Amino acid sequence: MDLLDDTPEPRSNQPEFTVSELSGAVKRVIEGEFGLVRVRGEVGRVSRPASGHLYYDLKDDRSVIAAITWKGQAGKLAVMPEEGMEVIATGRMTTFPGQSKYQLIIEDLAPAGAGALMAMLEKRRAALNAEGLFDPARKKPIPYLPQVIGVVTSPSGAVIRDILHRLRDRFPRHVLIWPVPVQGEKCAPEVAAAIRGFNALEPGGPIARPDVIIVARGGGSLEDLWGFNEEIVVRAAAASRIPLISAVGHETDTTLIDHAADRRAPTPTAAAEMAVPVRLELLATLDSLQARLMQGVGRGVMLRGQRLRDLARALPRPEALTQSATQRLDTAASRLGGALSLAVVRKHRSFDALAAKMQPNALQTMLARRGAALQDQSTRAKALLDRRLDRARDRLQSLSARLAPTLTNLAARSARDNTRQREALEKLAQRLDAAPSLRLKSLSERLDRLDRMRQTLGHHETLKRGFAVVYADGQVVTSKAAAEKSSHLEIEFQDGRLSLSPRPPRKAKDAPEQGSLF
Repeated sequence: MDLLDDTPEPRSNQPEFTVSELSGAVKRVIEGEFGLVRVRGEVGRVSRPASGHLYYDLKDDRSVIAAITWKGQAGKLAVMPEEGMEVIATGRMTTFPGQSKYQLIIEDLAPAGAGALMAMLEKRRAALNAEGLFDPARKKPIPYLPQVIGVVTSPSGAVIRDILHRLRDRFPRHVLIWPVPVQGEKCAPEVAAAIRGFNALEPGGPIARPDVIIVARGGGSLEDLWGFNEEIVVRAAAASRIPLISAVGHETDTTLIDHAADRRAPTPTAAAEMAVPVRLELLATLDSLQARLMQGVGRGVMLRGQRLRDLARALPRPEALTQSATQRLDTAASRLGGALSLAVVRKHRSFDALAAKMQPNALQTMLARRGAALQDQSTRAKALLDRRLDRARDRLQSLSARLAPTLTNLAARSARDNTRQREALEKLAQRLDAAPSLRLKSLSERLDRLDRMRQTLGHHETLKRGFAVVYADGQVVTSKAAAEKSSHLEIEFQDGRLSLSPRPPRKAKDAPEQGSLF
């Protein structure tokens, strides 16, 4: 072959494509053959960039398909893809020319059976439990008698009617209803928004803030209840500052909101029973406590009076304390004068005996000296006795002064206690007198309502709307056959009764047939 030969080589009959043309042809073939497909597989890696699109893989034991869910469709998915979850994806196949690969544009995603849902549910429960959202220490007590009850449920189902009926029977309360869908793709975000909305209400604002929240829904399948297993709902329930009762499904149904709620009720009716006590039981308890209070007050007054009387009997009278000392003083005073006179007489006798033996002058001097000494002793004895009498008299006055305030205080304290107890007893008597009238008024109003309902549902109101009642022999006739057998009929209208004459018997077989009245 001559390398310097400029002769052009002959061209082949095989057509030539540009890269874009070939990529476009492949794209058209794939999209034409696989316009809408359903694929079952396991979710691989999941990527959520800031754009809002979802990028993940669908795989089995041998192959992997790249999958995309665009931002506008991602918010409508029934479940969000999670790594390891087995799903059934619905979408369309296409290609991405920029990287020479094919991919699946997914428009709907559903778990591949209850087993996949349960596996995903258990995985989510373990993750939330590890964060402490189900910790029993976080749970708040339910108020004993809430003033306002918030209910998050569907406004058109039987659940809200059951809750309102049970509350009306037990203890009527003010109820705020936040209507939400209880299944479907909008269930989870709206339930979470309702819980946060109740918590955002300010106490004392234009809309009363609930004291307790009930999240309720009737029974259903695992898929129907899946909205209450979503993470957004569980976190909203755990973050609620208002005590929350979960009443989702029946007794055998369990959702993740049950673990995050402060209390779980097996049914919506049981949730209403948990929220409020029975009013009649409270009234009975109040009556019992009032009776015990009155009995206790009466017994206390009786015991205080008895104790006061016992103390009064144990205390001696002031006269009894001073009588003995006064008597001893009087006895000593009466004996003093005689004793002094007797002593003087005895001394005079001894002096006279001595004077007979002595000279007159010396005798007079001695008598004068002895008389002065005796007079001095008498004066000192009398002064000593006066001082002792004064001290005894002062001590007696001191004891009387100390005893008088004690008796006065005891009497005043007893009077004050009796006054307070008498006032309390009068108040209780007033309340007791008013209780029967209030009860009779309530029963009378209820009887009036029942009578109005009886009149509304009575058959006379039905007759006013154009109906009539047929009687035969005093009994109501409800069929044509019974009416034909009766010989006498009576029809009751709104304004009275109409009697129908009996039908005359036929005289002969050839007589013209008379038409039936009916």
